[in-house]
Amino acid sequence: MTTPSAQSRKLTLADIADVRAYERERPAFRAAVMETKRRRRISFGTIITLMFENRETMRLQVQEMARVEKLVTDEAIQLEIDTYNSMIPNPGQLCATLFLELTSDDQMREWLPKLVGIERSFTVVLPNGDRVHSITEEQHAAQLTREEVTAAVHYIRFEFTPEQVESFANGVVRVDTEHPDYLESVELGESTVAELLTDLRP
Repeated sequence: MTTPSAQSRKLTLADIADVRAYERERPAFRAAVMETKRRRRISFGTIITLMFENRETMRLQVQEMARVEKLVTDEAIQLEIDTYNSMIPNPGQLCATLFLELTSDDQMREWLPKLVGIERSFTVVLPNGDRVHSITEEQHAAQLTREEVTAAVHYIRFEFTPEQVESFANGVVRVDTEHPDYLESVELGESTVAELLTDLRP
């Protein structure tokens, strides 16, 4: 399958199946996207996960929102598309959802104040020594950025020059968290690098 151009990566109404059509394709589509997500998911320690998003993961998000909320009008579905299209990377970008996997009240009380600013603390370290820092996705920042307590979900992106994209493809790539209360480093596997290059390259 060819990689969509920057212009065609974003979702339109034509990409979103109506409820009955989606129910027919849902089992196979969900299974395919879950496998894609497996290659795009990175865990940092025990409570932080980055999910690198693409067109298919965001299409699943919109389809599931439409299904759960019973959205049937073009206007309602377009609102969902507008919300999630910003998380479909253009060439030279990686976009990720940051999850704090907190499962108890005690964990939330401990970690949500402690990890303020975590969304600005990720760095992709390239084979050529360049460091590409995370940027908070502007469309969602107003709702999710706080000074005293962080949110359990954030949306971030990384911007690469063409030279940095080529470095990404040629050697060991790792992602560091540089928050003083959560220092972790993960080396990307070959399948993850290959998957993310489909975002970075035209």
